[in-house]
Amino acid sequence: MRSPLRSATPVGLVALLALSGCGFSGEEGGTVQAADREQRIVVDNFRAPVADWALESDAAYILSLSGCLETLTRYDEAAGEIVPALATEWEQVSPLEWEFTLREGVTFQDGTALTADTVVTSLRNVLDAEVPARAFSPAVVSGVEAVDERTVRITTPAESPLVPYRLASVNTGVLAPAAFEGDSVDPFGHCTGPFVPVSEQPKQSLTLDRNEDYWGGQVQLAGAEVRFITDGATRATQVQTGEADVSLSVPAANVAALEADSAVEVLKAESPRTATLYMNNGRAPFDDVDFRKAVRSALDLDALAASVYEGAALPATGPFAPSEPWATEGAEAPQQDVDAAKELLAAAGYTAERPLEVIAIVERAEFADVATVIQENLKSAGVPVTITTKEYAAVEPDLLAGDYDMVLSQRNRLIDIADPIGFLTADYTCEGTYNLSHFCDEEYDRIVAEAAGTADTEQRYELYARAGEILEEQAVNVWLVNEQATDAVRADLQNYQQDPLSRYVLRAETTKPAA
Repeated sequence: MRSPLRSATPVGLVALLALSGCGFSGEEGGTVQAADREQRIVVDNFRAPVADWALESDAAYILSLSGCLETLTRYDEAAGEIVPALATEWEQVSPLEWEFTLREGVTFQDGTALTADTVVTSLRNVLDAEVPARAFSPAVVSGVEAVDERTVRITTPAESPLVPYRLASVNTGVLAPAAFEGDSVDPFGHCTGPFVPVSEQPKQSLTLDRNEDYWGGQVQLAGAEVRFITDGATRATQVQTGEADVSLSVPAANVAALEADSAVEVLKAESPRTATLYMNNGRAPFDDVDFRKAVRSALDLDALAASVYEGAALPATGPFAPSEPWATEGAEAPQQDVDAAKELLAAAGYTAERPLEVIAIVERAEFADVATVIQENLKSAGVPVTITTKEYAAVEPDLLAGDYDMVLSQRNRLIDIADPIGFLTADYTCEGTYNLSHFCDEEYDRIVAEAAGTADTEQRYELYARAGEILEEQAVNVWLVNEQATDAVRADLQNYQQDPLSRYVLRAETTKPAA
């Protein structure tokens, strides 16, 4: 069986991720000043790498947004489809095999030629990791091999229509073989992208220079510095003062001041990202569905969206946003009902033997205020709560181990791959590698497994909707508000394009005029 695989992406997904106004000229009326190729820029990112530079970790996102790491395929956020990157074409050659043809004339930043063998070395490093990437693990990929110098074959344990999506995941980014020679991954000088990482201050910043031999054309900036700044107010301040040219994920509380500043442009895009109150389903009292439903009934999502988010987010209707093509039609946000919450608490046999802890991740500045609202809402229902604030990197091991009560975090449903199968599998199946909720349901797992092998898009989306309904019926978490991707850039930045998934920030075409 041979099937050409650059099929059109469904209209619904295009509409979801189409970026309204995200291409930014940097000048009033669209006038573009002459670029100064000696200019460098500063990008404030909200998170630092947590596992050195291992590609199977979230460090891959830093390398990707920094213009270093590239993948075989790429999700084009404007077109809403998978497009060529380091591979120029691909096809399904049998039910369990896909072949990707590599682009000619590409070299790594250390001068090594891009070949099938180098790609296989890099992908196997991710596949064989102790904790493999969610998008590219032995559960979904059984083999990677070189067919010839320019062809890579990916084998799957079951038929999968989404392999090209998986190869667009930043975790499948390709590094030169030399990057894997030491005890840890070394991306410095071993990428293929428009920018070369040259130095780092651990947990603080990454400095990059222009790749003079970039296969994709002339790189317009001389280089950049990516700073890791967890405090959202600081990111907002630095783009106003000019200390930063780009600040990613600015807090809602700072948007009005940024919009009033003529030297700054605020970019907004609909994002498949939901602020979520994760509940540890594997530990009492959250192992009782009635207790979880009580928590949901106690919360006032309308007031939360209006107050903390200042109307910049909408109350969530469940694990998906209403605009997503796989969302349940007609779903409504839950309404606060304190009396119903108390009845559910009684049905669960809950007694307030200890205060429950909610952890607010500091990378999202508004979560401290969200936690306070949740604390007051739950107090009114008879559930005492304490609040702790922590950086995500510090708390993740406890979350994965199930050593927590509740945590406020946000999850982008399309960040692993640009299809919800990654999110639904990793986050909620019994063996999910990012199952912070510690939820397990056989029927849910069966539906997700069926969806993973369903080629028909409409049928697959119907299965996704059913999986989402189970999560909502079981009150696995409380999905609080659907957020926008809100970034801020200096007004003189040109040819900058916002990516609501924060995978591509430093690009070859971005320019800046002389100061």
